[in-house]
Amino acid sequence: MANKLVAVFLLCIVAAAAMHLTEASPADDQYATCFNDCDDKCKNEGNGYSFCEMKCDADCLAKQAFVKLKDLHF
Repeated sequence: MANKLVAVFLLCIVAAAAMHLTEASPADDQYATCFNDCDDKCKNEGNGYSFCEMKCDADCLAKQAFVKLKDLHF
């Protein structure tokens, strides 16, 4: 009986987590645009999937961090 109760509880936790949706922020949209553009260019240059994934992720995160730091006012 206790095992069934634990299983139902875990299922409820998973269902609640699956229903929790977040709204994308404009920063996420900018990252996605940057990443997709970079990824397309990189693959057209003949580079592989993993290389392009890592390169574009690093480049776009750096651009995003630069914009955030530039907007800070001390």
